[in-house]
Amino acid sequence: MTCSVARQLEWGTVSSSTAASGIDPIAEAAPLSLCARAPHVPADRLVAEMVPPPRFDSVRFATYIPDPNQPSQTEAVRVLDDFATGLGGAHASGSGRRRLFGFGKAPKTPAGPRGVYLDGGYGVGKTHLLASLWHATPAEPELKAFGTFVELTNLVGALGFQKTVQTLSGHRLLCIDEFELDDPGDTVLVSTLLGKLVDAGVALAATSNTLPGKLGEGRFAAADFLREIQGLSAHFRPLRIDGEDYRHRGLPAAPAPYSDEQVTKAAYATPGASLDDFPHLLEHLARVHPSRYGALTDGLGAVCLTDVQPVPDQSTALRLVVLADRLYDREVPVLASGLPFDQLFNEEMLNGGYRKKYFRAISRLTALARDAKGLVEA
Repeated sequence: MTCSVARQLEWGTVSSSTAASGIDPIAEAAPLSLCARAPHVPADRLVAEMVPPPRFDSVRFATYIPDPNQPSQTEAVRVLDDFATGLGGAHASGSGRRRLFGFGKAPKTPAGPRGVYLDGGYGVGKTHLLASLWHATPAEPELKAFGTFVELTNLVGALGFQKTVQTLSGHRLLCIDEFELDDPGDTVLVSTLLGKLVDAGVALAATSNTLPGKLGEGRFAAADFLREIQGLSAHFRPLRIDGEDYRHRGLPAAPAPYSDEQVTKAAYATPGASLDDFPHLLEHLARVHPSRYGALTDGLGAVCLTDVQPVPDQSTALRLVVLADRLYDREVPVLASGLPFDQLFNEEMLNGGYRKKYFRAISRLTALARDAKGLVEA
């Protein structure tokens, strides 16, 4: 079973779609294949990459454009700007020379939640605001950490719990994007980790589509882990952000899928493009830990997919959500044939406990499909 036209060429065969597109495989370099990649991410890279992803490297509060019909968006900018300013003093654990040698007392951690939690639907700009908070916080980059929830849990897996606590305890701010609890193990792990970091004086900020007190609902027996969930909620001040998906605000409908021949030809003509058959890519994702999906997309100029079909099951769907997030973070356009992206997930999925994740994936993939229009010759 092959993963892409590139693999077929490597094995000495050429697909019918390649022949039909009129491509001379000798004249043009074969595209890459995501299915041929199995990245290993060392622990030091995990720590070094805890910064806002490329798409959000240059965002600031000033570049966030609030919807004039949604006052909560303007209010969110004000609250977060004040929150960043309040983090300008010494580390709450009393780090510094006097504390290092044990002289004097550490200042008390401020009363009340030492964190802010951005809650809202997909596409209201929560990640933009979270990254802006990271940039606005007056501290050196090595004293601030930014990562997705899955990246944080993977960091614990790579370093071990105590080492992760030690590594992050000296930080002034930890930003956690896409905060959602999908299983009881993560609930206990993250509850314990964040409790220790708050005790060490680390300020927290997170984004999610679910209020902190509602995490886990519809995905596992959240009532059995109510203490942990309530403990997590106590660390945060919820900040609701209302609005519609800015990625599609006032824009035309997403482009229709292209033919296999158009996608294949574009893959050969685009430097750094990958070309994969969608069902085979889904199979490959099951063999790569989601924390490595960022590394899976390293150096890509575009992702070209043939034969996009409905996702067969929820485990596969959740892996695809993570890949969509990493592609969006890295601004990698996605060109596809087969079904449009709004038909990836069935009605049961879109009405279930993970529905907000799936709608986010559809939104982001649709935006990346728009970005890919220029790859196809008119």
